[in-house]
Amino acid sequence: MNVIEALQACSLFKEFTETGIRIFAAIAVEKTVEAGAPIFAEGMAGESLFILAAGQVRITQKEARGERELAVLGPGEHLGALGLLTKSTRLVSAVAVGPCELVELTQRDFARLQPQMPQACLKLSLAIAAEVAGRAAENRELLRELAPRKAAAD
Repeated sequence: MNVIEALQACSLFKEFTETGIRIFAAIAVEKTVEAGAPIFAEGMAGESLFILAAGQVRITQKEARGERELAVLGPGEHLGALGLLTKSTRLVSAVAVGPCELVELTQRDFARLQPQMPQACLKLSLAIAAEVAGRAAENRELLRELAPRKAAAD
């Protein structure tokens, strides 16, 4: 799968025209990751969006008893989307299950592209925001449990 095919397969780019896909393909970097190699680790700085072109990636989170597997991602899926929009801290770890081919879009390149292609960058930003909102809605009950409780009246 080439960069354009990987972007076309990714849900974040489903509303993009061929021209829009080519805009982001121009700043994309292809990466090959060996089996067992980390793509990123929980707690590290997040500065990129990764799209899986081939292979599988295991997503885990640290717990008191070790690591908990949250998901296994396959071709067309993406990870680290918020890292494209702003410097953030990775909330999970991502490790290649087997050999993987990834497409990386870095925050630095995305920021450089914004003045030249503001509509395309806004469209991708809105797609990321919509996905985050959808995940928050799916996990509404968990979020309620995490929300700070109001202090009891004095």
